[in-house]
Amino acid sequence: MFNTKTLTVAFSLLASASFANVNITGTVQSKCSVHTETQGVYGNPTADKLSTASADGGVVPRIRYDVSLADSYIAKISYPTSFSSSPTLNDVVNWTGTIAVDEVTDPLMSAYETNKVVYDSTTEYDMTIAGSTWFTIESSAEYGYNQALPGGNYTAIVEAECIAK
Repeated sequence: MFNTKTLTVAFSLLASASFANVNITGTVQSKCSVHTETQGVYGNPTADKLSTASADGGVVPRIRYDVSLADSYIAKISYPTSFSSSPTLNDVVNWTGTIAVDEVTDPLMSAYETNKVVYDSTTEYDMTIAGSTWFTIESSAEYGYNQALPGGNYTAIVEAECIAK
């Protein structure tokens, strides 16, 4: 009889107990931002070529990275390897490009250009110092083999992102 009453009391205590799952939330603000300083424009120096180089009549795109937390981000920049919009093209487009540090707010950032990692159309910079860094991105597209590019509007996109380390 004692065991039955003990079990009844124990079950009633368990049945009336309550619990809660409490969420803990937070928001992280990136300490790295990317800004377009100069939109790029393709010049058309020959019938089969588009180029952002000023010698070819183009305008080199320029972007700025602002980093407020040193040694926490990688700047990853890629020059275009295709058109996001263009007239119909029936031949191969050969892409080339270069990405370079153009201006810095701290003289120690000059090491960024020396220490960059380049692969395919992408260049990565380890943003080890807080401050602003400006990059230029030259690109050119040559169409086929001695073929003129069709008339029309051409657009290509530079990809620039901050990657947390």
